[in-house]
Amino acid sequence: RAYDGDKGPNTGGMGVIAPNPFFTDSVAAECMDTIFLPTIRAMEAEGCPFSGCLYFGLMLTPSGPKVIEYNSRFGDPEAEAILPLLDSDLLEIMMAVTEGRLEDADVKWKDLSSACVVAASGGYPGKYAKGKEITIGDTGDCSVYIAGGAEKDGKLVTSGGRVLSVVSTARTLREALSKAYRAIEGISFEGMEFRKDIGRRALEASDGV
Repeated sequence: RAYDGDKGPNTGGMGVIAPNPFFTDSVAAECMDTIFLPTIRAMEAEGCPFSGCLYFGLMLTPSGPKVIEYNSRFGDPEAEAILPLLDSDLLEIMMAVTEGRLEDADVKWKDLSSACVVAASGGYPGKYAKGKEITIGDTGDCSVYIAGGAEKDGKLVTSGGRVLSVVSTARTLREALSKAYRAIEGISFEGMEFRKDIGRRALEASDGV
């Protein structure tokens, strides 16, 4: 949702943390057995085997994981937080998928945490103004991905609802979140909004803070 405390209208995503402590090994196994493999097998049975990036949008509920949506692409802003943790060559993995030899791909992950905080235009996901100049200061070693931005008269200006994502990686989730929020404080544009509680529930689940 758009505002702190999961208030306000639903959005396309205001932030991400990875890995997610609520996605435990048992939940992952349940998803594999009841969602992932059945989906792949059903497409094969229909004569439409899939090769590529199949995104499962899931919600964890008291009665188990539920599918919200499928996309044949990387999720945004999920990919911004997940891909920095990949310790293998993404192009090599993609080539292996394309050539039908994914079982030979060496897929490794870094033992790190990541955090992504989205800066949005005021009013998003409803009506919002465009053309507001974006100022990006010192973001340290964080990455800044521009989504709803454009160049106008040699300046970077807003052109969408979710304007940019600030992404950091660190040894712990707490450190990753701290770095991302320090970086986003150095970014500004008129009407800029961002959630200040990304990852809070994950931190509470992880260490009781």
